[in-house]
Amino acid sequence: MKHGILLTLCLILASCGNDAAGPRNTGVYMLLDTSGTYNQELIKAEQIIRFTLSRLDASDSFAVARIDTGSFSEKDIIAKTSFDDRPSAINRQKREFAQQVSAFVETATPAQYTDITGGLLQAVEFLNEKGTGTKTILIFSDLKEDLEEGYLRDIDVPLEGFDVIALNVTKLRSDNIDPREYLSRLEEWQGRVEKTGGQWRVINDLDGLEGLL
Repeated sequence: MKHGILLTLCLILASCGNDAAGPRNTGVYMLLDTSGTYNQELIKAEQIIRFTLSRLDASDSFAVARIDTGSFSEKDIIAKTSFDDRPSAINRQKREFAQQVSAFVETATPAQYTDITGGLLQAVEFLNEKGTGTKTILIFSDLKEDLEEGYLRDIDVPLEGFDVIALNVTKLRSDNIDPREYLSRLEEWQGRVEKTGGQWRVINDLDGLEGLL
C-alpha cells in the first residue's frame, strides 16, 4: 500500500515538474486576406488585432502578415514583436504595433492572389522560432486560395500543437448561388489542419471574441 502511495506521489511530482519546465507564454500569428473586395474588411481585422493586443502580456509574441501572391516570406509581415517584461515597455510596444497596423490598413491595396498555404508555413516557422508555450494562427479570410501560375502549394503544413482559427469567413457571390461551395471550403481547410495534428475553429461572430485566446 505504501509503495503504491509513494509511486502515485512520484508521478504527480514528476508531472508538476514537467509543467513547470515548459514555456507558458503565448504566440499569435495573424494572416490578413487583402484580395479583391475582402480588402474592405480590414477595419474589422484591425479591431481583432487591438483585442488580441489587449490579451497579450510579458514574453508573449505577436505578428500580423498580409496574404499575398507568395506569402512564404517575411516581406509580408506588417508588424511583429515579442513583449518585454516591463509594463511601461509593453505599453509602448503595443502602441507601436497598433500604429503600424493602422498605417497598413489605411494604405492597403487589394492583392491579386491569395497564398494562404504559404502564409501558414511562414506562421509555423515564426512561432516555432519563438518557442512559445501556446501557438495560435488566426486566418482573417474568406478561405478562397488563388495562386499565381507556377506556385506549388500541394503540401502538408506541420500544425501539431497549433490552434488555427478562421475569422470572418465571408461568403462569396458564388456561395450564395451554391452554398455547398462555402461548406466545402470550410471542410477542406479543417481537414488540412487536422490531418497534421492542428486544432481548428471558426469564429464568424466577431462580437464573441472572448474565447479567442
